[in-house]
Amino acid sequence: MTDVMSWIGKQEIVQEQLDPQRVRQLATTLNRPMKCQVGEQLPALWHWIITVAAIPIDQLGRDGHAQKGLFLPPVDLPRRMWAGGRFEFRQALTLGEQVTRTSTIEDIQYKQGRSGELAFVTVSHRMEDGLGGYVYEEHDIVYRQDAKPKGPASVANEPLLDAQQSQWQMTIKADPVMLFRYSALTFNGHRIHYDREYAAFEGYAGLVVHGPMVATYMLELVREHLPRSKITQFAFRALRPIVDYQAFTVHGCQQGSKVLVWATDDLGQRAMQGEADLEN
Repeated sequence: MTDVMSWIGKQEIVQEQLDPQRVRQLATTLNRPMKCQVGEQLPALWHWIITVAAIPIDQLGRDGHAQKGLFLPPVDLPRRMWAGGRFEFRQALTLGEQVTRTSTIEDIQYKQGRSGELAFVTVSHRMEDGLGGYVYEEHDIVYRQDAKPKGPASVANEPLLDAQQSQWQMTIKADPVMLFRYSALTFNGHRIHYDREYAAFEGYAGLVVHGPMVATYMLELVREHLPRSKITQFAFRALRPIVDYQAFTVHGCQQGSKVLVWATDDLGQRAMQGEADLEN
């Protein structure tokens, strides 16, 4: 426990040029409109394709992610997933600029859940370019025990937001090709997104749709319907996984200077929810 806690405050710095071609590849993967020339501004949450750490193949864990004990702490629990995040968008990053990402282990907490012991690791990322672009992110990684033979633990029921309450909707079918391309662009080796046998081993009913991809589509809905508004802050929480054989729908509802966004799976169950702050 002491060794794990000593990871709090550990930092990692990565630099990379924001390549317009990478942005074009993401735009075509998500099937979203985007001008991909030098000097254009990067939409909110598209920063996940840059300054990703390139980990040698012999330093990966069983799940395809970097071994614990490199940058992430050596938590003694085998499964890990993205639980949610918080963002501040002061100024958009600019295509063609050099971007510096400074990452910090902010907090580590152990809790007891219904499925056993859990560990929550909070990591912050500060991304800056040479033109004043600045994005701040905190994301929560949850570590847990292996799934029981019966499959994943059920998620507590959340009050459902009826689709008729949303002002805008977009339905997406994330097939294995889309998941593969998004994994490649974000250099995300987690096997639950492309290895069906391993996903089943972890207790999932199919290939898992990336939480960041779902969150990105939620903000794409805002960008589509409020193109003149700037998203200044955003927070989201994952509630249940979405898998590749399901179509999912993202919803949005404006309430003054805020937009409530959420995603539902093909059964109408809420899988993710978030809130964005706007500046006109």
